[in-house]
Amino acid sequence: MTAHHEASNVVPGESIVVKGLTVEYGKISALNNLDLAFPRGCVGLLGPNGAGKSSTLKAILGFVRPVAGRIHIFGIDAVRKRRTVRRRIGYMPERDTHLAGLTGFRAVSLAGELSGLPRNEAYMRAHEVLQYTGLGEARYRSVEGYSTGMRQRVKLAQALIHDPPLLFLDEPTNGLDPEGREEMLTLIQDLTRNHHKDVILSTHILHDAEAVVDWVAILREGRLVGAGPIQDILPESQPLFRVRISGDPATLRKTLAHFGISGELDSRGSGLLSLPAGAGPRLLFQAASTASACIHDLRQHRPGLEEAFFHALDEKTEKTQ
Repeated sequence: MTAHHEASNVVPGESIVVKGLTVEYGKISALNNLDLAFPRGCVGLLGPNGAGKSSTLKAILGFVRPVAGRIHIFGIDAVRKRRTVRRRIGYMPERDTHLAGLTGFRAVSLAGELSGLPRNEAYMRAHEVLQYTGLGEARYRSVEGYSTGMRQRVKLAQALIHDPPLLFLDEPTNGLDPEGREEMLTLIQDLTRNHHKDVILSTHILHDAEAVVDWVAILREGRLVGAGPIQDILPESQPLFRVRISGDPATLRKTLAHFGISGELDSRGSGLLSLPAGAGPRLLFQAASTASACIHDLRQHRPGLEEAFFHALDEKTEKTQ
């Protein structure tokens, strides 16, 4: 895909700044005085269903009017100048919104025309983005006959048609099989790394976010409970190793404890062991040798985003109780 916007690989500053954002649906508060600044690059907006992710996106996109708060996109007031900011935004909704009877090509070219492109340019761009998203050979087939993965790709093509610098992707891997999920995540990575798009990825699939984002914001019940670079959000812990050890269980437990190694091993000698801070695999081999045991398998375990996510939620719960 040929990018129309020139940009460097890393751009400082924020793509979106939200201050005091409050969204209500009748008596239900979806967002409560949310302050959040999205940095440039690929950002994950995380949280369980009902956390306020979709309400945040809808308020930023102008689909709902906030009760209070300010929204700036690339420094532009998104409430007062909606048309200006919408030209800079591509939106891939979670749910299908295709008009009946349209081919993939027509669905995408129509999105381009609605974005303000002249028809000839919309046609040219539709061919281009459909090829990029892997739908080149299926462009003249009806969208209604597409698989789930193909419908997700055509929604991404619609978001890309006018070549916006900022993309909102709402649950882009929803309903995809493992292969389709991997292909979608590869496209997202390519958009940020090689086409210099800023991406807001809203998802409840934490593994997907961990694979592609650089920075995350975690919402719960309309409030921000954690935010920062993904390497800072990942929990710090003692070194963890998944092991399989053979030897006398009682002797092994006593020896591991003597070396400051904690954790539980099952009847086959397999389990997750925690080492003292700063220790490495050598300590495990020393302990096994002392216990006259043999290590058959040893792999370091790196805590993932899912653990950090629930840790942030648990911390917030403890503080409010």
